[in-house]
Amino acid sequence: MLSLVCMAFMAPMYVAADENLSGQEEEKINPKEIIFEHLGDGYGWEVPFSHEHRIPLPVIVRDYEGRWHLFSSSRIQHGQEYEGFMLGGKDSKWHNKLIGMRPVQVDGKTVMEEYRPWDFSITKNVLALFITVILVILMVLRVAVWYKKSAYKAPRKLTGAIEAIIEFIYNGVIKPTLGDRSRRFAPYLLTVFFFILVMNLMGLIVVFPGGANLTGNIAITLVLSLITFFITNLCGTKHYWKEIFWPDVPWWLKVPIPIMPALELFGVFTKPAALTIRLFANMLGGHIVVIVLTLLIFILGALGAAVTGLTTVVSVCFSLFMLLLDVLVSFIQAYVFTMLSTLFIAMATEKGEHGEHPAPANK
Repeated sequence: MLSLVCMAFMAPMYVAADENLSGQEEEKINPKEIIFEHLGDGYGWEVPFSHEHRIPLPVIVRDYEGRWHLFSSSRIQHGQEYEGFMLGGKDSKWHNKLIGMRPVQVDGKTVMEEYRPWDFSITKNVLALFITVILVILMVLRVAVWYKKSAYKAPRKLTGAIEAIIEFIYNGVIKPTLGDRSRRFAPYLLTVFFFILVMNLMGLIVVFPGGANLTGNIAITLVLSLITFFITNLCGTKHYWKEIFWPDVPWWLKVPIPIMPALELFGVFTKPAALTIRLFANMLGGHIVVIVLTLLIFILGALGAAVTGLTTVVSVCFSLFMLLLDVLVSFIQAYVFTMLSTLFIAMATEKGEHGEHPAPANK
Protein backbone atom coordinates (compact mmCIF):
# COMPACT_ATOMS: atom_id res chain seq x y z
CA MET A 1 0.00 0.00 0.00
CA LEU A 2 2.85 2.37 0.72
CA SER A 3 4.05 1.89 -2.85
CA LEU A 4 0.69 3.23 -4.09
CA VAL A 5 1.03 6.22 -1.79
CA CYS A 6 4.54 6.93 -3.07
CA MET A 7 3.43 6.55 -6.68
CA ALA A 8 0.74 9.12 -5.98
CA PHE A 9 3.38 11.83 -5.67
CA MET A 10 4.38 11.21 -9.27
CA ALA A 11 0.80 11.26 -10.59
CA PRO A 12 0.92 14.89 -11.84
CA MET A 13 4.01 14.08 -13.89
CA TYR A 14 2.27 11.07 -15.42
CA VAL A 15 -0.75 13.20 -16.31
CA ALA A 16 1.38 15.94 -17.86
CA ALA A 17 3.24 13.37 -19.91
CA ASP A 18 -0.02 11.82 -21.09
CA GLU A 19 -1.27 15.21 -22.26
CA ASN A 20 1.80 15.61 -24.45
CA LEU A 21 1.38 12.21 -26.01
CA SER A 22 -0.80 11.93 -29.10
CA GLY A 23 -2.09 9.08 -31.18
CA GLN A 24 -2.01 6.65 -28.30
CA GLU A 25 -5.03 5.07 -26.65
CA GLU A 26 -5.36 5.79 -22.98
CA GLU A 27 -5.48 2.67 -20.87
CA LYS A 28 -8.38 2.75 -18.48
CA ILE A 29 -7.78 2.05 -14.81
CA ASN A 30 -9.72 -0.86 -13.38
CA PRO A 31 -10.04 -0.11 -9.63
CA LYS A 32 -11.58 -3.50 -8.84
CA GLU A 33 -8.71 -5.37 -10.48
CA ILE A 34 -6.06 -3.27 -8.73
CA ILE A 35 -7.71 -3.67 -5.31
CA PHE A 36 -7.98 -7.45 -5.62
CA GLU A 37 -4.43 -7.67 -6.95
CA HIS A 38 -3.01 -5.87 -3.92
CA LEU A 39 -5.20 -7.60 -1.34
CA GLY A 40 -5.33 -11.11 -2.79
CA ASP A 41 -2.91 -14.00 -2.76
CA GLY A 42 -0.43 -14.65 -5.54
CA TYR A 43 2.23 -16.99 -6.88
CA GLY A 44 4.86 -14.28 -6.67
CA TRP A 45 5.75 -11.46 -4.31
CA GLU A 46 5.22 -8.00 -5.75
CA VAL A 47 8.25 -5.75 -6.20
CA PRO A 48 7.56 -2.17 -5.01
CA PHE A 49 6.88 0.39 -7.78
CA SER A 50 6.68 -2.35 -10.41
CA HIS A 51 3.73 -4.44 -11.61
CA GLU A 52 5.85 -6.32 -14.15
CA HIS A 53 8.39 -7.94 -11.85
CA ARG A 54 7.69 -10.32 -8.99
CA ILE A 55 9.87 -12.34 -6.63
CA PRO A 56 9.31 -15.93 -7.81
CA LEU A 57 7.99 -18.56 -5.41
CA PRO A 58 7.96 -22.38 -5.71
CA VAL A 59 4.93 -23.95 -7.41
CA ILE A 60 4.06 -27.49 -6.26
CA VAL A 61 1.14 -29.17 -8.04
CA ARG A 62 -0.29 -32.61 -8.72
CA ASP A 63 -1.90 -33.03 -12.13
CA TYR A 64 -4.92 -35.13 -13.15
CA GLU A 65 -2.67 -38.13 -13.89
CA GLY A 66 -1.17 -38.11 -10.41
CA ARG A 67 2.22 -36.69 -11.43
CA TRP A 68 3.92 -34.08 -9.28
CA HIS A 69 5.42 -30.90 -10.71
CA LEU A 70 7.83 -28.47 -9.07
CA PHE A 71 8.91 -25.26 -10.78
CA SER A 72 9.34 -21.53 -10.24
CA SER A 73 6.36 -19.21 -10.47
CA SER A 74 8.36 -17.02 -12.88
CA ARG A 75 7.61 -19.58 -15.61
CA ILE A 76 3.86 -18.88 -15.48
CA GLN A 77 3.91 -15.11 -15.14
CA HIS A 78 2.53 -12.80 -17.85
CA GLY A 79 0.20 -15.50 -19.21
CA GLN A 80 2.95 -18.01 -19.95
CA GLU A 81 2.29 -21.76 -19.95
CA TYR A 82 4.67 -24.28 -18.44
CA GLU A 83 4.26 -28.07 -18.32
CA GLY A 84 0.56 -27.65 -19.08
CA PHE A 85 -0.07 -25.16 -16.27
CA MET A 86 -0.86 -21.45 -16.35
CA LEU A 87 -2.69 -18.73 -14.44
CA GLY A 88 -6.39 -18.40 -15.17
CA GLY A 89 -7.24 -15.36 -17.27
CA LYS A 90 -10.04 -12.85 -16.87
CA ASP A 91 -12.46 -15.09 -18.74
CA SER A 92 -11.62 -18.13 -16.63
CA LYS A 93 -13.73 -19.10 -13.62
CA TRP A 94 -10.42 -19.52 -11.79
CA HIS A 95 -9.05 -16.04 -12.36
CA ASN A 96 -5.41 -15.69 -11.22
CA LYS A 97 -5.51 -19.28 -9.91
CA LEU A 98 -3.24 -22.02 -11.18
CA ILE A 99 -5.04 -24.14 -13.75
CA GLY A 100 -4.09 -27.03 -15.98
CA MET A 101 -5.34 -28.34 -19.33
CA ARG A 102 -6.55 -31.91 -19.83
CA PRO A 103 -8.10 -33.67 -22.84
CA VAL A 104 -11.77 -34.61 -22.66
CA GLN A 105 -14.12 -36.22 -25.16
CA VAL A 106 -16.99 -34.01 -26.39
CA ASP A 107 -19.25 -35.40 -29.14
CA GLY A 108 -16.55 -37.83 -30.20
CA LYS A 109 -13.90 -35.11 -30.41
CA THR A 110 -10.96 -34.47 -28.11
CA VAL A 111 -10.89 -30.96 -26.68
CA MET A 112 -8.77 -29.36 -23.99
CA GLU A 113 -10.56 -28.44 -20.77
CA GLU A 114 -9.43 -26.32 -17.84
CA TYR A 115 -9.20 -27.96 -14.43
CA ARG A 116 -7.85 -27.14 -10.99
CA PRO A 117 -4.96 -29.40 -9.98
CA TRP A 118 -4.05 -30.27 -6.40
CA ASP A 119 -2.16 -27.11 -5.52
CA PHE A 120 0.41 -27.15 -2.69
CA SER A 121 2.34 -24.12 -3.89
CA ILE A 122 4.17 -21.76 -1.56
CA THR A 123 2.12 -18.67 -2.37
CA LYS A 124 2.64 -15.19 -0.98
CA ASN A 125 0.25 -15.76 1.92
CA VAL A 126 1.75 -19.15 2.76
CA LEU A 127 5.28 -17.74 2.84
CA ALA A 128 4.06 -14.76 4.88
CA LEU A 129 2.55 -17.19 7.42
CA PHE A 130 5.88 -18.99 7.73
CA ILE A 131 7.68 -15.68 8.22
CA THR A 132 5.14 -14.58 10.84
CA VAL A 133 5.51 -17.83 12.78
CA ILE A 134 9.30 -17.47 12.77
CA LEU A 135 9.11 -13.85 13.96
CA VAL A 136 6.71 -14.73 16.80
CA ILE A 137 8.95 -17.60 17.93
CA LEU A 138 12.02 -15.35 17.86
CA MET A 139 10.21 -12.67 19.86
CA VAL A 140 9.13 -15.10 22.57
CA LEU A 141 12.51 -16.86 22.72
CA ARG A 142 14.22 -13.47 23.03
CA VAL A 143 12.39 -12.82 26.30
CA ALA A 144 12.83 -16.39 27.53
CA VAL A 145 16.60 -16.35 26.90
CA TRP A 146 16.94 -13.00 28.66
CA TYR A 147 15.28 -14.24 31.86
CA LYS A 148 17.26 -17.45 31.72
CA LYS A 149 20.52 -15.51 31.68
CA SER A 150 19.52 -12.41 33.66
CA ALA A 151 16.60 -13.39 35.85
CA TYR A 152 16.94 -10.42 38.21
CA LYS A 153 17.50 -7.68 35.64
CA ALA A 154 14.83 -5.80 33.74
CA PRO A 155 15.14 -6.16 29.94
CA ARG A 156 15.46 -3.10 27.75
CA LYS A 157 14.92 -2.03 24.15
CA LEU A 158 13.02 -4.57 22.04
CA THR A 159 13.11 -7.28 24.70
CA GLY A 160 11.70 -4.87 27.25
CA ALA A 161 8.92 -3.80 24.87
CA ILE A 162 7.93 -7.42 24.23
CA GLU A 163 7.95 -8.18 27.94
CA ALA A 164 5.80 -5.10 28.64
CA ILE A 165 3.21 -6.28 26.12
CA ILE A 166 3.20 -9.77 27.65
CA GLU A 167 2.69 -8.29 31.13
CA PHE A 168 -0.08 -6.04 29.85
CA ILE A 169 -2.04 -8.85 28.20
CA TYR A 170 -1.48 -11.38 30.98
CA ASN A 171 -2.11 -9.11 33.97
CA GLY A 172 -4.67 -6.88 32.26
CA VAL A 173 -6.78 -9.39 30.33
CA ILE A 174 -6.04 -13.05 31.04
CA LYS A 175 -5.49 -13.16 34.79
CA PRO A 176 -8.43 -10.93 35.86
CA THR A 177 -10.78 -12.96 33.62
CA LEU A 178 -9.58 -16.54 34.09
CA GLY A 179 -8.22 -16.34 37.63
CA ASP A 180 -6.55 -19.62 38.64
CA ARG A 181 -7.03 -20.98 35.11
CA SER A 182 -4.72 -18.33 33.64
CA ARG A 183 -1.58 -20.44 33.45
CA ARG A 184 -3.49 -23.16 31.60
CA PHE A 185 -4.75 -20.98 28.75
CA ALA A 186 -2.21 -18.12 28.74
CA PRO A 187 0.19 -19.80 26.25
CA TYR A 188 -2.51 -19.98 23.58
CA LEU A 189 -3.95 -16.53 24.26
CA LEU A 190 -0.56 -14.80 24.24
CA THR A 191 0.44 -16.68 21.10
CA VAL A 192 -2.70 -15.67 19.22
CA PHE A 193 -2.23 -12.03 20.29
CA PHE A 194 1.34 -11.80 18.99
CA PHE A 195 0.47 -13.83 15.91
CA ILE A 196 -2.34 -11.45 14.91
CA LEU A 197 -0.31 -8.37 15.83
CA VAL A 198 2.67 -9.39 13.71
CA MET A 199 0.43 -10.32 10.77
CA ASN A 200 -1.32 -6.94 10.98
CA LEU A 201 1.91 -4.94 11.13
CA MET A 202 3.61 -6.97 8.40
CA GLY A 203 0.69 -6.21 6.10
CA LEU A 204 1.46 -2.48 6.37
CA ILE A 205 5.06 -2.86 5.20
CA VAL A 206 5.50 -2.51 1.46
CA VAL A 207 8.82 -4.31 0.91
CA PHE A 208 9.53 -7.99 1.31
CA PRO A 209 8.88 -9.74 3.71
CA GLY A 210 5.89 -7.46 4.32
CA GLY A 211 2.92 -6.59 2.18
CA ALA A 212 0.83 -9.75 2.51
CA ASN A 213 -2.72 -9.01 3.69
CA LEU A 214 -3.05 -12.08 5.92
CA THR A 215 -5.71 -10.89 8.36
CA GLY A 216 -7.65 -9.53 5.39
CA ASN A 217 -7.99 -13.16 4.26
CA ILE A 218 -11.12 -14.66 5.80
CA ALA A 219 -9.67 -18.19 5.63
CA ILE A 220 -6.92 -17.23 8.08
CA THR A 221 -9.21 -15.43 10.52
CA LEU A 222 -11.63 -18.36 10.31
CA VAL A 223 -8.92 -20.86 11.32
CA LEU A 224 -7.91 -18.70 14.30
CA SER A 225 -11.55 -18.45 15.36
CA LEU A 226 -12.06 -22.20 15.00
CA ILE A 227 -9.10 -22.84 17.30
CA THR A 228 -10.76 -20.67 19.95
CA PHE A 229 -14.06 -22.47 19.23
CA PHE A 230 -12.59 -25.94 19.78
CA ILE A 231 -10.68 -24.92 22.92
CA THR A 232 -13.82 -23.31 24.34
CA ASN A 233 -16.11 -26.27 23.74
CA LEU A 234 -13.68 -29.11 24.38
CA CYS A 235 -12.73 -27.58 27.73
CA GLY A 236 -16.31 -26.67 28.58
CA THR A 237 -17.58 -27.85 31.97
CA LYS A 238 -20.85 -29.54 32.85
CA HIS A 239 -22.17 -26.20 34.04
CA TYR A 240 -21.41 -24.68 30.62
CA TRP A 241 -23.25 -27.40 28.68
CA LYS A 242 -26.10 -27.42 31.20
CA GLU A 243 -26.66 -23.69 30.58
CA ILE A 244 -26.82 -24.41 26.85
CA PHE A 245 -29.19 -27.38 26.78
CA TRP A 246 -31.13 -26.64 29.97
CA PRO A 247 -30.71 -22.94 30.84
CA ASP A 248 -32.08 -21.44 34.04
CA VAL A 249 -35.22 -19.92 32.51
CA PRO A 250 -38.98 -20.59 32.93
CA TRP A 251 -39.91 -24.13 31.88
CA TRP A 252 -42.27 -23.00 29.14
CA LEU A 253 -39.26 -21.59 27.27
CA LYS A 254 -37.70 -25.07 27.23
CA VAL A 255 -40.62 -27.48 26.77
CA PRO A 256 -42.40 -28.52 24.64
CA ILE A 257 -40.63 -26.18 22.20
CA PRO A 258 -36.92 -25.73 23.13
CA ILE A 259 -36.76 -22.04 22.34
CA MET A 260 -33.95 -21.04 24.73
CA PRO A 261 -31.81 -24.18 24.21
CA ALA A 262 -31.97 -23.55 20.46
CA LEU A 263 -30.91 -19.93 20.94
CA GLU A 264 -28.09 -20.92 23.29
CA LEU A 265 -26.85 -23.58 20.87
CA PHE A 266 -27.00 -21.06 18.05
CA GLY A 267 -24.90 -18.70 20.15
CA VAL A 268 -22.18 -21.34 20.40
CA PHE A 269 -21.59 -21.04 16.65
CA THR A 270 -22.08 -17.29 16.36
CA LYS A 271 -19.11 -16.61 18.66
CA PRO A 272 -16.44 -17.88 16.22
CA ALA A 273 -18.33 -16.22 13.37
CA ALA A 274 -18.14 -12.89 15.19
CA LEU A 275 -14.41 -13.34 15.81
CA THR A 276 -13.83 -14.19 12.15
CA ILE A 277 -15.76 -11.33 10.60
CA ARG A 278 -14.65 -8.69 13.12
CA LEU A 279 -10.94 -9.20 12.48
CA PHE A 280 -11.33 -9.79 8.74
CA ALA A 281 -13.59 -6.79 8.06
CA ASN A 282 -11.62 -4.29 10.12
CA MET A 283 -8.25 -5.11 8.60
CA LEU A 284 -9.56 -5.49 5.05
CA GLY A 285 -11.48 -2.23 5.31
CA GLY A 286 -8.42 -0.25 6.34
CA HIS A 287 -6.42 -1.55 3.38
CA ILE A 288 -9.22 -0.84 0.92
CA VAL A 289 -9.62 2.75 2.13
CA VAL A 290 -5.94 3.52 1.53
CA ILE A 291 -5.96 1.94 -1.92
CA VAL A 292 -9.15 3.73 -2.95
CA LEU A 293 -7.82 7.10 -1.76
CA THR A 294 -4.69 6.58 -3.84
CA LEU A 295 -6.59 5.40 -6.90
CA LEU A 296 -8.64 8.60 -6.86
CA ILE A 297 -5.53 10.43 -8.04
CA PHE A 298 -5.23 8.32 -11.17
CA ILE A 299 -8.98 8.19 -11.80
CA LEU A 300 -9.27 11.99 -11.70
CA GLY A 301 -6.10 12.38 -13.73
CA ALA A 302 -8.15 12.81 -16.88
CA LEU A 303 -9.34 16.19 -15.60
CA GLY A 304 -5.90 17.73 -15.96
CA ALA A 305 -2.66 18.27 -14.09
CA ALA A 306 -4.11 20.96 -11.77
CA VAL A 307 -6.91 18.73 -10.51
CA THR A 308 -4.49 15.82 -10.23
CA GLY A 309 -2.05 17.88 -8.17
CA LEU A 310 -4.74 18.99 -5.73
CA THR A 311 -6.15 15.45 -5.50
CA THR A 312 -2.64 14.13 -4.90
CA VAL A 313 -2.06 16.36 -1.88
CA VAL A 314 -5.45 15.55 -0.32
CA SER A 315 -5.30 11.81 -1.04
CA VAL A 316 -1.73 11.37 0.16
CA CYS A 317 -2.44 13.21 3.42
CA PHE A 318 -5.51 11.10 4.10
CA SER A 319 -3.70 7.91 3.04
CA LEU A 320 -0.78 8.56 5.42
CA PHE A 321 -3.28 9.31 8.19
CA MET A 322 -5.08 6.03 7.48
CA LEU A 323 -1.80 4.12 7.52
CA LEU A 324 -0.94 5.55 10.92
CA LEU A 325 -4.46 4.72 12.08
CA ASP A 326 -4.00 1.16 10.78
CA VAL A 327 -0.99 0.76 13.06
CA LEU A 328 -3.23 1.56 16.04
CA VAL A 329 -6.00 -0.66 14.66
CA SER A 330 -3.47 -3.52 14.36
CA PHE A 331 -2.91 -3.43 18.12
CA ILE A 332 -6.60 -2.93 18.89
CA GLN A 333 -7.78 -5.85 16.77
CA ALA A 334 -5.18 -8.21 18.23
CA TYR A 335 -6.25 -7.07 21.72
CA VAL A 336 -9.98 -7.45 20.97
CA PHE A 337 -9.56 -10.95 19.50
CA THR A 338 -7.54 -12.03 22.54
CA MET A 339 -9.96 -10.42 25.00
CA LEU A 340 -13.03 -12.04 23.40
CA SER A 341 -11.29 -15.42 23.23
CA THR A 342 -10.45 -15.08 26.94
CA LEU A 343 -14.06 -14.26 27.79
CA PHE A 344 -15.41 -17.21 25.78
CA ILE A 345 -12.98 -19.61 27.44
CA ALA A 346 -13.74 -18.18 30.89
CA MET A 347 -17.49 -18.65 30.44
CA ALA A 348 -17.01 -22.20 29.20
CA THR A 349 -14.68 -23.29 32.01
CA GLU A 350 -16.62 -21.70 34.87
CA LYS A 351 -17.71 -24.31 37.41
CA GLY A 352 -20.80 -22.45 38.57
CA GLU A 353 -21.91 -21.42 42.04
CA HIS A 354 -20.56 -24.55 43.74
CA GLY A 355 -17.63 -25.12 41.42
CA GLU A 356 -13.90 -25.16 41.99
CA HIS A 357 -13.21 -21.81 40.33
CA PRO A 358 -14.15 -18.85 42.49
CA ALA A 359 -14.52 -15.48 40.89
CA PRO A 360 -11.19 -13.60 40.89
CA ALA A 361 -11.00 -10.96 43.56
CA ASN A 362 -10.48 -7.37 42.56
CA LYS A 363 -7.28 -6.01 43.93
